[in-house]
Amino acid sequence: MLVGIDVGGTTTDAVLVDEGKVAKTAYVPTDHDNLPNCLLGALDELVRGVETSKIERVVLSTTLITNMIAEGKTDPVALVLIPGPGTNPKDYSLGEAYILDGAIDYRGREIDRLKEPQIKDAAAQISSKGFSRVAVVGKFCQRNHAHEQKVGEIMAGALPGAKIELGHKVSGQLNFPRRAATTMLTVATKDKYKEFAQAMQGALLQRKIHAPVYILKADGGTLPLDKSVQIPVETIFSGPAASIMGVLALTPPGQTSVVVDIGGTTTDLALILFGKPLLSSKGARVDSLLTHVRAFAVKSVAIGGDSAVNVTAGCVAVGPHRNGPAICMGGPLPTPTDAMRVLGMTTIGDKALAEKAMQDVAVRLGCSSQEAAKEVIDAVVEKIVSEVKEMFREWEQEPAYRIWEIIKKEKLQAQNVVGVGGGAPPLVPLVAARLGAKAIVPEYAVVANAIGAAVARPTLTLNLHIDTERGEYIVAEEGLMGKVADTKMTPEQAEKLARKLLAERAERLGIDEYAGDAEVAYSEVFNMIRGWSTVGRLLDVRMEIPAGLLPSWGRC
Repeated sequence: MLVGIDVGGTTTDAVLVDEGKVAKTAYVPTDHDNLPNCLLGALDELVRGVETSKIERVVLSTTLITNMIAEGKTDPVALVLIPGPGTNPKDYSLGEAYILDGAIDYRGREIDRLKEPQIKDAAAQISSKGFSRVAVVGKFCQRNHAHEQKVGEIMAGALPGAKIELGHKVSGQLNFPRRAATTMLTVATKDKYKEFAQAMQGALLQRKIHAPVYILKADGGTLPLDKSVQIPVETIFSGPAASIMGVLALTPPGQTSVVVDIGGTTTDLALILFGKPLLSSKGARVDSLLTHVRAFAVKSVAIGGDSAVNVTAGCVAVGPHRNGPAICMGGPLPTPTDAMRVLGMTTIGDKALAEKAMQDVAVRLGCSSQEAAKEVIDAVVEKIVSEVKEMFREWEQEPAYRIWEIIKKEKLQAQNVVGVGGGAPPLVPLVAARLGAKAIVPEYAVVANAIGAAVARPTLTLNLHIDTERGEYIVAEEGLMGKVADTKMTPEQAEKLARKLLAERAERLGIDEYAGDAEVAYSEVFNMIRGWSTVGRLLDVRMEIPAGLLPSWGRC
């Protein structure tokens, strides 16, 4: 038995998968002020009458980190940067930062020493402003940790009890501003996320559920909940990731589809190319900041079944705000759900209340309630269609998409539009028709996100950088360093080492059973030549366990 729970903007959905099939579903309204209660409420409803000792795996998809950042509820962080020459941190939009002298070059060699008095002065300023959390990030310090570690040690001595995060331990990838943003967001969310994780673990044990608990990440993979405490920002945008994994689970393998997840508050858009979700090459964009969080190329549009309907200058406007449920469900304002109830597109809610809601809209439009309902639905469909077309323009900029075009020698059109979420059954056929595509609304579309969470397998990425002249390697994701002896190491040898190191990392994270599925995503070698001789090589290998489904899942 597998359990998947997804926190959506309007409802929190849960599914129980038994023997590879959906055995039971449940949902509760989402209370954004108390997400743990939502998760547990859905779980309690789901497992009522179920022998919990048979549950083997629990996966959570939560908006906790997303909400914390969006609502400004993260912990304040002092950002300390060692940018080196040629960069201006003011261009990074990272807010106020404490800038230190010192520099490491691209190969990890110190080219400018730190100034200890300057570090102590920055620590004194941080202390005077009351910061208890500090992010220390140096350019190219992922290839030589010495500067970050030295600054961290001095800061720890000057700021007793402060939580200090070093950039090389959060991300070892190139792109200094993204690494700084990722480090800052990590330390800003880690404590509250840890409280959430511990509370969930304890609550599950109280319910006699001893199964391993996982969290869904932005790249559609899962990670043990206790291990995710070190990298909480990777759980951002798990909702859109859950919908993509749900579509993979509910449709035949190898398909190319536009995913349209219509919820009560938002509609999420994504693309699957030949059975592989399109990843964002730039990483997740969090509150206007680009990060190193690996994520699908998705877009959330502020329109859904419960979006508020307004009439301005004789025209219908839907969203972007949600002011509670539809009037037919006891809410305060007309919504698309009311319009769908009037038009017979859904059986949700009280029809008489829906009629009243649309009559109020009709009076302002000068038409019948039926005509008003049609205008509301047209506005919703047109908004989604225009956003899908806009997303195609954005997707075309992704390297994976361009490679697909080169291989297929054609531009991708929306052939399949797969709808999931509560608003999908009535609306997606209309969206697909406007796009000239085939509409697919699979069985269990309403709880597809929870299914996607339940059956998603772990993902893992390892970036290995080797400098044979210096005789060392470094693993970007952990700041792990080691020695190499062969100055003429081949790409094949580098890939073998990367596979070994990924297997070791997977074991530390408790997901070693999937290490055999790892594949090389990127491999490059650069020869270093002096005079007429090759003196060493720089090799870079990216190894990954890609997003996928558990082998036990039987597609519906």
